[in-house]
Amino acid sequence: FLLGFCDSSSPMQTAPVIDLSAIPAAQRAAVLALMETVAALTEITRRQEHLISELNHALHGKRSEKLTEDERQLAFEDLSIALAEVDAEKETRAAKAGDGASRPASKRTIGNLPAGLPRIEEVIEPASLICACGCGVMHKIGEDRSERLDIVPAQLRVIVTVRPKYACRTCTDGVTQARAPSHLIMGGLPTEATLAHVLVSKYADHLPLYRQSQILARAGLDLHRAVLADWVGKAAFHLKPIVDRLAEHLKRSSKLFMDETTAPVLDPGRGVTKTGYLWALARDDRPWGGGHPSGVVYFYAPGRAGENAETFLTGFDGILQVDGYTGYNRLTKPSRKGGAPIRVALCWAHARRKLKEVFNRDGSEIAAEGLRRIAEFYAVEADIRGVSPGQRLSARQARTAPLVATFGDWLQAQRRKISAKSRLGEKLTYIHNHWDGLQTFLTDGRVEIDSNRVENLIRPIALNRKNALFAGHDEGGIAWGRIASLIETCKINGIEPFAYLKATLTAIANGHPQSRLDELLPWNFTPSR
Repeated sequence: FLLGFCDSSSPMQTAPVIDLSAIPAAQRAAVLALMETVAALTEITRRQEHLISELNHALHGKRSEKLTEDERQLAFEDLSIALAEVDAEKETRAAKAGDGASRPASKRTIGNLPAGLPRIEEVIEPASLICACGCGVMHKIGEDRSERLDIVPAQLRVIVTVRPKYACRTCTDGVTQARAPSHLIMGGLPTEATLAHVLVSKYADHLPLYRQSQILARAGLDLHRAVLADWVGKAAFHLKPIVDRLAEHLKRSSKLFMDETTAPVLDPGRGVTKTGYLWALARDDRPWGGGHPSGVVYFYAPGRAGENAETFLTGFDGILQVDGYTGYNRLTKPSRKGGAPIRVALCWAHARRKLKEVFNRDGSEIAAEGLRRIAEFYAVEADIRGVSPGQRLSARQARTAPLVATFGDWLQAQRRKISAKSRLGEKLTYIHNHWDGLQTFLTDGRVEIDSNRVENLIRPIALNRKNALFAGHDEGGIAWGRIASLIETCKINGIEPFAYLKATLTAIANGHPQSRLDELLPWNFTPSR
């Protein structure tokens, strides 16, 4: 009867009723304990199956389309934590049921500990090396080694600079002493490494200064956030020429991305927040093997007016890939200030998103057909990713252009049948109104089908916005964009932001010449510098 009760192939089935009186008294306690264990494991399995189902729905279900990437990651993290908790409980109960004789194999991450990490060996010797049979001292014939990741919380230390003074006992020619080393903040507490740590914590790890102050206080260091803010402000001032130079490099490109996102800013006069904007100007030529390094610059503006984009793009005359925001229209006109009219490439991901909204709401067959047709464009893009612009252009002309033309005919046919005031009619009109810009990618192999690459660069700004809530002032928005420009450009190019900022701030403190600013751009950084 126990075999039938413990059948794991159907954990949710109702357990058979057992007549305990038929079991000898000596075995009754053991049977009751086993029944309790099986019931507990059944409940654990039920919860585990439920969590796995929830995880699948969050990642792959229809509702996942309604979640942002950050929300999906949060759901994934929390459900994974719950699953790990269930696994731990299941393993513990299984081990107890087996009296520790056979513990389930624990999940381990093997081979992922970098060779460059320092190793601290702990040698555990037996209590005695004397052979039990009296032969004498035993000899080492081998060893078992295992590695685990250990973390030491941030270690604070004080650098004491000592400059001895020397004088001659015979003459009176004066005192000899080495010059004091240059510091970015002369007479201040922080080293350049400390400044870099505060910048990375705030703008890469999204820790507001007041939280950093609390963390430092736990280590016994009382540094008010106003002090940290003073450090950040001074570092931002010294880094400004590098960011300006980075922007100059980007605007010499033939094709760039641009997007904007809200940056709530405190309005001190009214005691409330107002809506500022960070505009991201980015270059990413990797999809077609371009030779220019990738980079991004964030410009802050107190509003979303198109004239801000016009100002930021002064000197740029290439193709600009953007979403459908009408503020960019002024860039395409002969009256554009700061350069010749810009050619705009629009984003098919935004067009797709319009149809997806309608499909998710009412399951429209027309919207579904539009999504299917757009998916055919993306299938071609997947095939040509990474090849030269000429090859991309040839493939698009041969394969995608006919599909786009057919989509255009289909679009006009649907617009004639559907009211322009309906929800679907509005989405179709949006695509119609942006039709010319949506076809730009068919005429230049360097242009992407969408602006997703710059949208990905906007995400860190959104994360910082969630954690910091808002910038304290318009000037804070400017510093936010400036430091984020360097940090995100480092990340795009595979550069560790802390190492870069530490080396760059040190170079500035030591008087790096303005004429050689290019050496300090993130993509020119090497750790040995």
